Amino acid sequence: MGLKLKERGAASIQRLTSDIETWIDREVAGCEFKDERLGRRFCKLLGQIGSDMGQSIPQICRDWANTKAAYRFFSNERVNEADILRGHFEATRGRVTEAEGPILVLHDTTEFSFKREKPDLIGFTGKTAGRTQCGVLMHSSLAVTTEGLPFGLTAIKFWTRKKFKGTTALKRKVNPTRVPIEHKESIRWLENLRQSTDLLAAPGRCVHIGDRESDIYELFCLAEEVGTHFLVRTCVDRLAGDGNHTIADEVDEITIKGLHRIEVKDSNGDSDEALLEIRFCKLRVLPPIGKQKKYPALNLTVIHAQERGMPKRRKKIEWKLLTNLPVKSRKDTIEKLEWYAMRWKIEVFHKILKSGCKAEESKLRTAERLVNLIAVFCIVSWRVFWMTMLNRSTPNAPPQMAMTEIEIKLLDHLVKDRNGDSTRRKTLSHYVVKVARLGGYLARASDPPPGNIVIWRGLSKLTDIELGAAIGTKIYG
Repeated sequence: MGLKLKERGAASIQRLTSDIETWIDREVAGCEFKDERLGRRFCKLLGQIGSDMGQSIPQICRDWANTKAAYRFFSNERVNEADILRGHFEATRGRVTEAEGPILVLHDTTEFSFKREKPDLIGFTGKTAGRTQCGVLMHSSLAVTTEGLPFGLTAIKFWTRKKFKGTTALKRKVNPTRVPIEHKESIRWLENLRQSTDLLAAPGRCVHIGDRESDIYELFCLAEEVGTHFLVRTCVDRLAGDGNHTIADEVDEITIKGLHRIEVKDSNGDSDEALLEIRFCKLRVLPPIGKQKKYPALNLTVIHAQERGMPKRRKKIEWKLLTNLPVKSRKDTIEKLEWYAMRWKIEVFHKILKSGCKAEESKLRTAERLVNLIAVFCIVSWRVFWMTMLNRSTPNAPPQMAMTEIEIKLLDHLVKDRNGDSTRRKTLSHYVVKVARLGGYLARASDPPPGNIVIWRGLSKLTDIELGAAIGTKIYG
């Protein structure tokens, strides 16, 4: 009898709090677990972690039964990161389909480091200060608009190294340019490009952006094969033209096509300006010598942006980019430079994973469990990042775009409007600022828009308040 009452009460609370989990429903709708119970547990965990970012699993679950259930979910052999993220990937595709214009797919690799008594259960990432580092590597792909609004992840890869030898030691034995891409970790760049392109089903709209690590000739050929675009920063001075000179030789002969002024931060975090000299030209790029029989030459455009003069408190800016996008004018060049500058958005996403979700503080003991946990963190981190950027890109949108009616009413009650605000139209920005104020944002006239930290603090507090309101309604009517 007591068990039935407990289940009935839990069901009532679930119904009362159903409105606050609409974002969860949207991100898990496409998930297909091998057992329905795993799907229900995943939904519950996503809601718990999303409402208590940065807390440990026992703090999030609040009792031993739920904590044990969470540990069992992450260690279940029938659960993997693909199952966890399948629904989010489909939701990302839906958001991209509803939008217009180019989609920038940002690719980057990060690592999560852990301290363990038995590091072999996790694996290794590399060496730091001469010591082999225990951890997990993650290569992620994030779809954003040209204004920087993140639609969501499109592909992800996790791996560890059982025995780290180091690239320097390997280069003494073999020329890395002659190793087939299928036998190198770099294959992750190609796999994510293909998976992202297939998922979004709009290769002509996609522009895949990567840092110097993505300067891979096989990636250029794959992009041409699937009919999509790329924009990468180069680290290799490749052979060009007839093979008797390099890309750098051709760039040196290009006259300056224009100037572009940008705002940057110096080493002290103060604002500074940089004046860039812009050059661009289309040229014939050759594959590495050891792979010229396997891959064709490509007609690509090189963009060179170099800062004029020498700054005092920061490094001089110099970008060399390669792309298969059409570039015919100074305006086109500046557009591509601005698109490449969006690449740092994926680093912000990784920062939320580590600083907001505190992924590296997890005590799970194996790589498989950690990967499942980080996959859940990815969805939660995206939501925080999405709300932050949504406020900046479409501030006048209706608040229902990101919040439920219950959240809106609670915010109106909890966070009073400033003088003059009560007469204004209640927009998305109006309520995101209220969420941020719950998280410690002061909202002074001179303050910049709220960032990820105050928004995730505010969301956590708002969720706790919603749950309290739902329980209060149940108890007191």
